Amino acid sequence: MLFISMVALLLTAMLGAVSLASPALIKRQEYELVRGVNLGGLFVLEPWITPSLFEEWAHTPKSAVVDEWNYCAFLGKQECQRRLYQHWASWVQESDLSTLANININTIRIPIGYWALMPNLSEPYVQGQIPFLKNILSWAGKYRLRVILDLHGVPGSQNGFDNSGQRGEIRWTKDTKDIQRSLDSLAVLASIANEYPSVVAIQAVNEPANWGVSKRTITQFYNMAYSTIKAIAPHVAVVFHDAFLPQKEWADIIPRNLTDSFLDTHIYHVFVDELLELSAKEHIDKACKDGDGIGQFNGRTRTICGEFSLATTDCARWLNGFQRGARWDGSYLTKAPITEDATCHGQERIESWNSKKKQFMKTFAMAQLQAYERGSGWIFWNFKTETADEWNYMKLVEAGIIPNSPVGSEYNVCSK
Repeated sequence: MLFISMVALLLTAMLGAVSLASPALIKRQEYELVRGVNLGGLFVLEPWITPSLFEEWAHTPKSAVVDEWNYCAFLGKQECQRRLYQHWASWVQESDLSTLANININTIRIPIGYWALMPNLSEPYVQGQIPFLKNILSWAGKYRLRVILDLHGVPGSQNGFDNSGQRGEIRWTKDTKDIQRSLDSLAVLASIANEYPSVVAIQAVNEPANWGVSKRTITQFYNMAYSTIKAIAPHVAVVFHDAFLPQKEWADIIPRNLTDSFLDTHIYHVFVDELLELSAKEHIDKACKDGDGIGQFNGRTRTICGEFSLATTDCARWLNGFQRGARWDGSYLTKAPITEDATCHGQERIESWNSKKKQFMKTFAMAQLQAYERGSGWIFWNFKTETADEWNYMKLVEAGIIPNSPVGSEYNVCSK
């Protein structure tokens, strides 16, 4: 099938402008589903994705080097810049995008922090990411991959997670200057989008935490973000995360009357005990049920699952934060293991999985892909990792766990 960009497929001549069409104006078969991966761990460090970058502090009790802010603060700008230049130049290669295109990926989501987009920062972060980003955008065009530019970290942190750049307190909206700096960062991304046709969407902010930022404030920011982006790059879609709010509240998260927006929801099975306790069948049933909700809301606003994985344990080293253990085996939060004999030994590497686990993983993968395609598609987290194979899309495909091309009768897990 000929590759058709997301924007071209969703244009609406009725509006007389370049914008994404309303779901009411388009039938499902008229656009290509998003089948994507995240390029995580590149411009926003996460210790569990690239543990080698944090290994030197692994045996330092209560090390402060838990995120990119503290990584650079400890090393100093000169040494941090030297190390991160090496990382930016090596973590994503042109060959990776070629491989992704060959295994039927059509979209990449690129997380990036505000610090990469704002000059002359007094903060510990270093700059120099933009030339590497533009290389990736050029490769994406070469391999006909669509791109979502994702503002993954904002000043003060929108969620307190290490993947916002700074782990700890949520301070994003406590200073109006930080809101403006976030909007200025989106303006830079919009300007880059104008240079590269491969960029079809910009995400306003990744995972704002509704428990630290009010729903009203998030919605107000989304409206400002939309206006900022569209004033500079009217041809791109704007993506809004659901702020971890339940489905019944999603309608109020997306600014009203927008015809060129996407709702992004992230679905993981490993960060609360109730999900970790599910049986294999229950994990699959949950995935299928999630697809019902996504499919229902997709009739109102294009809805994608912008992050998910095949993990059913939180055993990936430092997944819960640098030097933190796992809920699965009771080594995190000093709680009891999920089951009496729960162990993280052998969980991370495909080579350690027995045939029963491999078969479950295949079924779980197909259930999730099928479920999220009831909406507008999916974006797996992550394209690769150093050690955590349940999160490594390219290795999972290579091992035959995720189908190279998700078609065929064996793919209809949720309809069985």
